[in-house]
Amino acid sequence: MSVRLLAALAALSLLTGCTLRGPEVRVKAPEVVVDGQGTHCPPGQAKKGRC
Repeated sequence: MSVRLLAALAALSLLTGCTLRGPEVRVKAPEVVVDGQGTHCPPGQAKKGRC
């Protein structure tokens, strides 16, 4: 066997246990809280004087 082939096999055997992981992305949905007193006013309606 040539020295190059032996070196390539040795390098490949060292890399077989390696794994690569990318960055993790986690997304949370926004929480919507509506109170039961009827004080919620849709966007833009307060500017029109409807609330």
